[in-house]
Amino acid sequence: MSAGDQASLEGLAAKVGRQLLANGQRLVTAESCTGGWVGQCLTAIAGSSRWFDRGFISYSNEAKVEILGVAADTLAAHGAVSEATAAAMALGALERSRADWALAITGVAGPDGGSATRAVGTVCFAWAGPEGFVATATCHFDGDRKRVRAQSVAHALTGILQRAGHRLV
Repeated sequence: MSAGDQASLEGLAAKVGRQLLANGQRLVTAESCTGGWVGQCLTAIAGSSRWFDRGFISYSNEAKVEILGVAADTLAAHGAVSEATAAAMALGALERSRADWALAITGVAGPDGGSATRAVGTVCFAWAGPEGFVATATCHFDGDRKRVRAQSVAHALTGILQRAGHRLV
């Protein structure tokens, strides 16, 4: 990844921060395949403590269960890389924070770990917010591990900006 890519991600994070700050709201993250990269982009912004509450890195299934409260049944039925798991991660992060909005990412960044049903580059997202709002999405990204992860960060941040921006009061 180039420095320009990181600058672009941080620019997107700054937009998210401005939108949340303007509306007196806070964000929490629940990350798996991105390993805290969204949180890193958010905290690169000076003053982010006013709108970024905390981040959870739940890389293993055990961590998803233990720190986010994802039901073992959800993981067994749908797998770690699923919209159901992403939604449970986002809701769990929201419940375990003081935030108004949550975003969650879980996927197969590669180069290994893909399967017939979940190819490398498959990433699931969830955004949760006020009044029980939950939205999910699945993307299939091309490129090496860094590119898949960078695209995941960008998609998650764009998603919260779009969703929170339309629902903020």
